[in-house]
This record gives sequence, structure tokens and C-alpha cells, in this order.
Amino acid sequence: MRPWGKLVLSCAILLGGTVGSTGIPSTYAATNQVKIVLDGYSLPFPVAPVVISGTTMVPFRAISEALGIEVQWNQKLRKITATKQTDEGSKVVELTMGNKTAKVNGQNVPLTLAPRTISNTTMIPLSFFSQQFGAAVGWNQAAKTVSITSPREEMYTLGFYALRSYDEINYLPSLDAATFGWGRIDRDGNFTTTGDEYKWPSSLGDITGESIIQEAQSAGTTSSFMVYALDGQLELTKNLEDKQLQAKTIEGIVTTAVEKGFKGITLDFEGLGLTGDAAKVKSDYNAFVKVIAARAHAEGLTLTLALHPINSSYKGYDYKALGSLADELIIMAYAFENEKGPEPLAKVDEAIRLALKETSKDKLLLGISRGSEDAASINSKIGLAKRYDLKGIALWRLGIIGPAAWTEMNKSIVLD
Repeated sequence: MRPWGKLVLSCAILLGGTVGSTGIPSTYAATNQVKIVLDGYSLPFPVAPVVISGTTMVPFRAISEALGIEVQWNQKLRKITATKQTDEGSKVVELTMGNKTAKVNGQNVPLTLAPRTISNTTMIPLSFFSQQFGAAVGWNQAAKTVSITSPREEMYTLGFYALRSYDEINYLPSLDAATFGWGRIDRDGNFTTTGDEYKWPSSLGDITGESIIQEAQSAGTTSSFMVYALDGQLELTKNLEDKQLQAKTIEGIVTTAVEKGFKGITLDFEGLGLTGDAAKVKSDYNAFVKVIAARAHAEGLTLTLALHPINSSYKGYDYKALGSLADELIIMAYAFENEKGPEPLAKVDEAIRLALKETSKDKLLLGISRGSEDAASINSKIGLAKRYDLKGIALWRLGIIGPAAWTEMNKSIVLD
């Protein structure tokens, strides 16, 4: 269930003075010192927040869109209709400019302060907004910062399961999908499920690779077969340029996925385009993906691609073309600073925005590495996925998530 958040910000809502020639009442304290952050990251506003006798007024549409609230404007009636889908159905809030009575699912709700227009932007009291749409709100007087935490909601969640993540196998039923990293392209450019680094997992008592897949799918978690490749010694480039080797690779990947009972394939081909002709690398990888996508789809398998972000050093990934071929793209928005601490939010934000210029949000999963994030920082990354209404998130990886981070994530998205 998706609970509605409770009001945290304690501030009196008092009616301001008359509107002057600037469009801002004389008693407004317009201040650029007030900063608003959503899920720990600054939220851009078309008009700076203003304070009316101690009450913070904020642009309505900016917060609404960031929280996934549908907003409609009726110019004739000067009325806003805001709709939010919840587990309990739709919640509809109607606000009329200058009217001190709102309607919430058809019921009258009195307002101390009516919505108003400032610099062509509709402003409403932050307190009323938080009460009606479940966003918890806090105020830091010293920092002049309003902090908003988005309400807990359902979100598509994929988890990476590495070779032996047995200690967190109990998390699998809470995920919508899991991708199992048990295959690779070796140093000779060949596809394999054996070797020192990547191999099919050996049994641990009654647990086998096949039993993990079957039990995950019985619990409703869709499984996919992940193949990892690194171009550190140009082994991946060799595969992409050798059509005969490429055909053998594709057949091996698809056949393994079908025989082992997977429902999809995930390609984690890393390191492309660090040097050399980026255009050629993109073209070669596009051609590979086009063939394996057709082959996978013919077998009823989905295709997911884990990709370096566009703002990384690796320029071999054509998000636009790949998004038209694959079912999902994972933005691996981590290791910007060698995973020495939480990933810089500005970089992650930029990675998402660049990807959205190339493909649909419905294709994109934000990759989040527990190797970078701690329990306190992980929800800021999830918050960005929610802010841009991405398809979901992809968690690297089971085995290192831990109960503290899992508990925190469950406050932002439904993992029960």
C-alpha cells in the first residue's frame, strides 16, 4: 500500500497584502535564499519561492511534475485539477485561483490562503500541497531549506544477482526482475559460461543455478541471463568485428538462455569507445544488438542492455538506436569517482537527462550501485528515477545490499 505522508512543516498560513505593479504583494518576502530539495537534490523552479508572513509559497506545477502528478489547467474557470494515482484509486484535487475552498475527491476543504499567480506562475502553500499529495516536508531555518520527501510508491525494480549471492537470495521475491551474471565474453572473444571469473554456479546443498531461476520465477520475479564483457584487451572489439565469431556468440547466448529457462537476456558489454573511432564502435555494437534482439525476440526472450552513461568516458553507446532495438536500457550511472563514495547527484541527473533526449523514459532503468551508495544516500538516486518517471531502477547487486539499505529503500519504493 502507498501511505499518504503526514505534514512535517509547521508554519502558519496567513493571508498577504495587495498585489503591486510587480505582481508580488508588498508583504511577500521573495527570497532566493530559500532552497527547495526533493529527495535530497535541488528542484529547479521557474519562480523563486516566496514567503507570506512566514508561510512558504511554491510553484505548483514544478513540484507536481516532479512527483508524477498530472496537472490540468482550465483557463476559463481559472482552475487547476491535479490527479495522482494511488493504490486506493485516483486522488483528485481541484484548486481555483483566488478561492479559499479546494475540493479533494469532491469534498470541500477550506484553505487559509487561496492559490494565486506570481510572475505568471501559480503558487500554493507548501503545507497544503504536502497534506494532499503525501510528500513529507521539513524546514531547516538555519539553512533556509525546504526539504521534500516523495511518497512511497510502486516502482519496477531489477536486481543483479552475481555468481554467489546466496546470502541475499531471500530478496529475490521482492524484485520484479533479476538478471543472473553467469556468462561472459572471454579474452579470446568467445562466449562462455566457464572460467575463473564467470561460470555457471556450482551447487550449494540443494541450491543450484537452475533451482534459483525456477524459484525466482515461481515467486513472480522474471529472470534474465546476463553476459558480461570488458573491452580492456579488445576482446569485445574482436567479437564485434568478426562476423563469424559474432554469429557463434549470439547463438550460444540465446541457446543457453532458452535451455536454462530464462525469460530474457541482459548484455553488460563495458568499455566500448574509450579510444579509437567512436562512430565505428557504435555502428558495430548497434549491428550486434540488432541481430541478437531479433534472435532473442523470436524465442520469446526480452533483451536488456546495461550501458555506460552518455556523460562517461565511454562513447561507444548509441542510446537512440539501442533504445529502438532493446526492451530496456540500464543507465549505469555509477563509478563517476571510482565508487569512493555516493555518486554525485548532478552527474546522475545529467546522465538521465542525456538519455531522455535519445530514448523513451519507458525504456530506461537507473542503475544504482550499492558499492557506491550507503543506506543514507541510496534513496536520493531512487528519487531521481521517480522525478523523471523512469521505468524503474536496477540494483547492483544482491549480496552487498544489506538490511540497512533495504530498509531505507523500502521507505521510498514498495519492496514488501
